[in-house]
Amino acid sequence: MLIVGLNKTTLLDYPGRVAATVFMGGCNFRCPFCYNRELVLEPTAGASYSEEEVLAFLKKRKNILKGVCITGGEPTLQADLPDFVRKIRQLGYLVKLDTNGYKPEILKKLLDEKCLDYVAMDIKNCPEKYAATAGMDKEGNRFDLGKIRESVSMLIDANIDSEFRTTVVKELHTVEDMVKIGEWIKGCSKYYLQRFTDSGSTIGKGYHEPDVETMKEMVRAIECIQGMEGRTFLRGVD
Repeated sequence: MLIVGLNKTTLLDYPGRVAATVFMGGCNFRCPFCYNRELVLEPTAGASYSEEEVLAFLKKRKNILKGVCITGGEPTLQADLPDFVRKIRQLGYLVKLDTNGYKPEILKKLLDEKCLDYVAMDIKNCPEKYAATAGMDKEGNRFDLGKIRESVSMLIDANIDSEFRTTVVKELHTVEDMVKIGEWIKGCSKYYLQRFTDSGSTIGKGYHEPDVETMKEMVRAIECIQGMEGRTFLRGVD
């Protein structure tokens, strides 16, 4: 278990809950706009936490915290993730998982065992642009969009709180792309468009935040799709 960060208290990462956030190192994508460059490319370079340390902290904070958000990087790359989630739930916590959806077999295992209370899955772009937006269109990379489709279908059908979300980048996303995504995920409970912000440490360079009016236009276009009315929201936009 490669745990590279622990945010001891957050009001933002788990909707409606006071939570802690656990960061897992490593990722199977190379999204050029990713702001967690070190966590993705050099996950063992910084400080780390043992599973025992994190569980001991959570045990002490049971009367304050209500949930735990597990994020990354990509948490489903950790072979012992299911066992770690079970231990957190045994302490009485609700568990939220952030994932890119590329390990549907792990997601299915956790859902079948009823180990999760909330799942947030990234939707990188419309199907035609998915590999490029995830940084997986380079020679030598094997990208299987079918894995993403499987996770999307699984979450739409699951009896669990969930959301899809897209980080909107000026150079990578258009209104037309958003309409294609909306058609793909229609029927989901919530879809968030969050605005890209250049942290100065992204994997790639030359990316910019979209203007607010374009993002609002994207929301309006998605909400015209049957099954997406009132389900699309802006995040990180004043």
